[in-house]
Amino acid sequence: MFIEILAAAGTAAPKNQFGFWEAMQQGGIIAWFTLGVLAIMSVSSFYILFSKLFEQNKVMKQGEAARASFWKANSLKEGAAKLDKNSAYRQIVDDGIKAEEDHARLTDPVEAHDWLHGSLNRSQGLINSKLATGLPWLATVGATSPFIGLFGTVIGIYRALIKIGIAGQASIDAVAGPVGEALIMTALGLGVAVPAVLAYNWLQGRNKRIAEDISDFSNDVLGYISSDGAVKPTTTKGGIQTKPATAAAPAAKPAVKK
Repeated sequence: MFIEILAAAGTAAPKNQFGFWEAMQQGGIIAWFTLGVLAIMSVSSFYILFSKLFEQNKVMKQGEAARASFWKANSLKEGAAKLDKNSAYRQIVDDGIKAEEDHARLTDPVEAHDWLHGSLNRSQGLINSKLATGLPWLATVGATSPFIGLFGTVIGIYRALIKIGIAGQASIDAVAGPVGEALIMTALGLGVAVPAVLAYNWLQGRNKRIAEDISDFSNDVLGYISSDGAVKPTTTKGGIQTKPATAAAPAAKPAVKK
């Protein structure tokens, strides 16, 4: 008898028609299409985030290796041999050496400093451009995904108004599904946009620090080449690069009293 009562209660319990999947089913192809677009945006954003983090960490480790061993070498070629072949810092050194060799072959006289500076700047630009790949997509996702969610919201509200017009009254069962779908689309759009914007700003800040470090290294290479190895940064035991050493100013002679 008790089992029969429980079975009757189970069959009499109303089916939940206002969950996430129920709302998506009521939304039809438009709701599923909007959900699919937002899902693609979200997955691609996280893929770019983790792949760029891996790439940035790799370049940062290359910078630490360059600061620790490169300037202890007796020449640029010897120092370049200590760096990884795929290192961004190795690329700067190789481009500097090549620019120095190419300058000797020029038939039209060009200032050596300008030629080397332009070549190293071009090398820096290529590295920074590679580090920035994928970031425009994060900016696009952060800017457009709220509007894609808003598109689903507008469609859901439109469907709710149609149901109200057909029913002749705004009963909760007639509008709960479309309104729930509308709110879900808004939440999904924001859920995709916020991580993309945060990731974009964070990666941009890290890229800026890497670009500054590469620029400092490039200037040091330029100074080394322009001075035939007389000017180069000094290093401590920990491999921390400091300002280039300069000749000490002669001590001022004490004034002689007459």
